[in-house]
Amino acid sequence: MKQIAESLLPLLGRSDAVLKEKMMLESGTVKVYADSVHTCGKAVVYMCRDDEKKYLFVVAAGDKDIPAGFEGEKIVLADKSVALKGGLSEANAAALRNYFPWTAPKSLRNERTTVGCGDRLGLATTGHLRAAKKFQVSPVLAQQSIRELTMTKRTFRKVVDDACFLVFAEDYRNGYGADGDHLKTLADIDTALAAGMPMITLDLSDVMNAAAGDWDAAKIDAAFAELPAELKKTVLADYADKEFVLKENVTVALDALTAKRCAVMYTAALDFAFVVYEHLKAARGDEFDLEISIDETSSPTLPSHHLFIVRELRRRGVEFSSLAPRFIGEFQKAIDYIGDLAEFDRQFIVHAQIAQNYGNYKISVHSGSDKFAVYPTVGRETRHYLHLKTAGTSWLEAVTVIAYKDPQLYRDMHRCALDNVADMLKLYHITADFNKIPALDTLKDEELPALMTMPEARQLLHINYGPILTGALRERFFKAMHLFEADYDKRIEAHFDKHLTLLGVPEAN
Repeated sequence: MKQIAESLLPLLGRSDAVLKEKMMLESGTVKVYADSVHTCGKAVVYMCRDDEKKYLFVVAAGDKDIPAGFEGEKIVLADKSVALKGGLSEANAAALRNYFPWTAPKSLRNERTTVGCGDRLGLATTGHLRAAKKFQVSPVLAQQSIRELTMTKRTFRKVVDDACFLVFAEDYRNGYGADGDHLKTLADIDTALAAGMPMITLDLSDVMNAAAGDWDAAKIDAAFAELPAELKKTVLADYADKEFVLKENVTVALDALTAKRCAVMYTAALDFAFVVYEHLKAARGDEFDLEISIDETSSPTLPSHHLFIVRELRRRGVEFSSLAPRFIGEFQKAIDYIGDLAEFDRQFIVHAQIAQNYGNYKISVHSGSDKFAVYPTVGRETRHYLHLKTAGTSWLEAVTVIAYKDPQLYRDMHRCALDNVADMLKLYHITADFNKIPALDTLKDEELPALMTMPEARQLLHINYGPILTGALRERFFKAMHLFEADYDKRIEAHFDKHLTLLGVPEAN
């Protein structure tokens, strides 16, 4: 590492292009991430790795030329020059964002197509970016829910910092997002905002009255009668027995019972959405992306309910970037769409038209990874005003790498998943029959990767990321992933190329 740092000394003050061309990029087991080499004042900052971990280096002619904020072990170089050898720490991430503002997440509210990348490991950003660079898409690189943070031993700050370092390493300057995913309380929202996350996915499942979707007319009438008089008047005047023409041959009708049902189901949730919107506006001005999530329910979001929700959000003055309905069919984790594709297409066309008629917000597709069968419809009908939310698929690409490269570790991970699956099924809705998965002792090492093309095995490993990443296998797993970093980057890039191609996202100019 010292040899590489000293190779920079004759080049201090030169352009980034010259530095990348002329400096030593490899020495023994140490390799520099070439695109990370950047001038910072009179110093040079870059990232490198050895067989054990990644580092951030700062090289300068003397102590006074080291930019403030960076931390690390001081190394004395030739001619009294110095280097800081630092880890990927919170302080060094903050320094990068200070000197290289493009490494900080930003609001993507004005971007047409966004993809939530859901990196549970803090390792997938390189592959995500290499795919994103090929398409007219803006990546939301740092995306985690409270459940994911708990199951991976991470924080919102750590999630943002991990993305920041790899954005720097890839020299990606097109802007990326960070999403506090499926948040339900102002306290959790504030934690995400404090970590620099400009996007908040507001999960309204705890404040909406989903049970009222199944109530009979008498019960709906009784609950509706308890609502404020002015609200009842508005609902009956604006929705009862009304038909809304979205475009030729595409209409949405609400009878009086449906209008009342929507008011009973959603009024409290919509009022809370207004509170959250005002909170975000006070905290960040216009530099935030609010996503409204109504997908965490047991029954699909009817187009009439979608229309009611959107119109009522607009009436309250809530500005939102995207909205996630619960679509017909099954959007289960890690596998393709389950359901009637023709019926999905018919309903999705209406959902897309509602969005285009009421502000052209992005339709958000949750649990969207690997839903290849519906991608052509989703891309076409939204005209790519779209947010696709993924998470588990990047984790499964890591599992696939392990299956190829370290069969014994994969076997131990698979056994861990089997040992914990009963507990994980309490958290995730899937319908896989795990008895279809072959017994591990019947499989040769070279047969293990094929399990990651089998829906049942994919779902087994998907929902058990928590026990694997927080238990006895954690250290072995991350050591292996560091060793096989290049393989992982290639798999992630190819996998997201497939996602974006099937969605029909235009290629980058």
